[in-house]
Amino acid sequence: MGPVTDLPLTPGPDVSVRVAWADDAPGVAAVQVAAWRQEYAGVLPQEVLDSFDAEQFAAAWHQAMARPSDARNRVLVALERNTVRGFAVTSPSPDPDSDPVADGELAELVVDPAHRRAGHGSRLLQAGVDTLRADKFVRATFWVATTDDVRRQFLTEAGWAADGAHRELDLHGDGSVRVRQVRLHTDLRQD
Repeated sequence: MGPVTDLPLTPGPDVSVRVAWADDAPGVAAVQVAAWRQEYAGVLPQEVLDSFDAEQFAAAWHQAMARPSDARNRVLVALERNTVRGFAVTSPSPDPDSDPVADGELAELVVDPAHRRAGHGSRLLQAGVDTLRADKFVRATFWVATTDDVRRQFLTEAGWAADGAHRELDLHGDGSVRVRQVRLHTDLRQD
């Protein structure tokens, strides 16, 4: 039998998730700015949205990635080739009712708005759960805005559920912009 030469060679997408390096900070910051400008449109004044500075965000991300305050604080990046398309942050849960040894938190799950519906969020969520599990947490939590039906549906379809906890964030510290959130959780123990 001779070689098959008439099959088209179409490369698949080059996508992955890995632990972020400090050099990923500008890409993470660019995704954060794009996502926050969309997510907080109509919540924050336009001048605040316009003031988001990717370089300032990148400096903070670089510091957090280069010298995390806890070895279990991790930033994961979703890549398309070498471009950051999203990120997730895992850490011990800071909630006052949590057990810092047993409870981990998926603190951020952000995908560039221009690259959603491409699987980056699903890959980040799975990598975040795997990372929390590897860090020996038995439960994971995630705070979601009560108005964010899309993210809440995404998480509940992945097996997360509300645990009854809720909070209200005062974004300006003066009561003018409040965001209500509910806490979702999932069991990380494998059967």
